[in-house]
Amino acid sequence: MATFVNATLKYMPTNNFEKYIALRAKYSQFCYESFSYEKVEEDLRITFSFTANEITFNPTIVVPNRKFYTWDNISSEGMELLVFNIGMIELISYWKSVCSPNLIIKPFLLTKEQIDFWKKLYYNGLSEFFYINGISVDSASFMDIECDSDRPMLKTKFSTDDSFIVPIGGGKDSVVTLELLRNAQKDIIPMIINPRGATLECAKKADFERLDFIEVRRTIDPKLLELNSNGYLNGHTPFSAMLAFHSLLLSAATGRKHIALSNESSANECTVPGTNVNHQYSKSLEFENDFRRYVSTCISEDFNYFSFLRPLTELQIAMLFAGNLQYFDVFKSCNVGSKQDIWCGNCPKCLFAYIILSPFINPEVLNRIFGKSMLNDISLKNYFDELVGVSPVKPFECVGTIEEVNVALSMTIKRFYSESNLPVLLKGYNPKFVAMDLNVLENNHNLSDELLALLQKAVG
Repeated sequence: MATFVNATLKYMPTNNFEKYIALRAKYSQFCYESFSYEKVEEDLRITFSFTANEITFNPTIVVPNRKFYTWDNISSEGMELLVFNIGMIELISYWKSVCSPNLIIKPFLLTKEQIDFWKKLYYNGLSEFFYINGISVDSASFMDIECDSDRPMLKTKFSTDDSFIVPIGGGKDSVVTLELLRNAQKDIIPMIINPRGATLECAKKADFERLDFIEVRRTIDPKLLELNSNGYLNGHTPFSAMLAFHSLLLSAATGRKHIALSNESSANECTVPGTNVNHQYSKSLEFENDFRRYVSTCISEDFNYFSFLRPLTELQIAMLFAGNLQYFDVFKSCNVGSKQDIWCGNCPKCLFAYIILSPFINPEVLNRIFGKSMLNDISLKNYFDELVGVSPVKPFECVGTIEEVNVALSMTIKRFYSESNLPVLLKGYNPKFVAMDLNVLENNHNLSDELLALLQKAVG
């Protein structure tokens, strides 16, 4: 297994395989005990109970009340179905701390097909976690899922119409989705999980005040943070899969059928070449298709979850975003600086965002957005090498493909620089790829003909 510096976590990964074996022996079973939900002053409060030996986790979710939806839209059977499935994806953050070989599900009896879906999601969604921790596992034996219930999980009906929910993350991608659908006069409501500065400001720029969008507040059980500090296993989990299951609940409450994500075709590229390790697995088309199939066969046919930007590359999205100047001062997608609502300027995500926008935004404007000329910062050379494909592993961040990064830099050099004034990171750099047709859309997606035509017009 390769050893590398993780650009995000800034440490050399330790081989935690022996710790993994010891924890699995100590915590041989991990149980999804129960879930509950109640209205608290019209807000919805959800609580889960997960156990591993003496440890009990009780994470909570609160969905504040809004005037444009009501929980009365959902039957008790429908609510239990949706909340149970949210628990199945929330559980992954807690299971990974001990990696119990046996997962016991008590609220429902799952079919083999349903169990297979969850095992695949856990295995691929934790591929980075296993890789970073030096844990060698296979999809068959890393976990067994058993059910201690005789209640089958049956699909049901929900009342939904032809309107849209658009999850907003605060970066350029969801801005492009928001603006294109708004300009097409689609009936949309933004959805934000754990609002922060960038997400709130991006919604505001699209004329949505805080009471105009759907908000979800997730709270991590402090016991998990305590285990992390005490050396239990920790690492990346598939956030976008969690977002997917939460969005179903909000779709049902608002009666909006279409859930328009902003995941691009670039998310399909693995982070570690030649493996299944992909930081963006739950943003990939593979997950999207699996999720759509699971929802339609096991939950309801009344939801339409898809990525509106799937036919586009990161480079095309950057091109479209560059036309939305009103967002330049508020959009942020830096994980390191998220709590301070800043671009930290020292991580691979910041460098990637700078590079992918560089062909379309004047360097002076770009420097004001990011606080400096990132291509003139020699301390970012290792991240630069990872992004352009010189290093064997891409950054463990949501970044575009190696081809897109090289094409973006080639376009930037041609448009803004000469041999005599190249930024320091571009001196001696020879792009592997120099051209890409920005008018062509990817063929693999789940868009309607109408929405596909909308994207084709935008890039054309």
